[in-house]
Amino acid sequence: MTINEKIESDKIVLEVEGKVDRLTTQQLQDAILLALQKMRQLEIDFGGVNYISSAGLRALLMGQKTAQSKQGRMYLTKVTEPVKEIFNITGFSSFLEIQ
Repeated sequence: MTINEKIESDKIVLEVEGKVDRLTTQQLQDAILLALQKMRQLEIDFGGVNYISSAGLRALLMGQKTAQSKQGRMYLTKVTEPVKEIFNITGFSSFLEIQ
């Protein structure tokens, strides 16, 4: 998995590519938490992700809670159909902001 960070005027964008699984989740979690320390708005571009494990879901949950605790915002864009299906099945689509 690769993560590219872009800083825009009012937010950080993390472009994620590859599988988010038990081997790569820590990398995603660290990137999310670091981004939320820098800015309160975080966009995660999931256009290059076709699989996310339960460990990856946990990292997103932690990011969502961290953003809320800082009165910030974390949202996902370009979510692929396989990942949307996982979010729907697990109920994550009900509390993650997906555009």
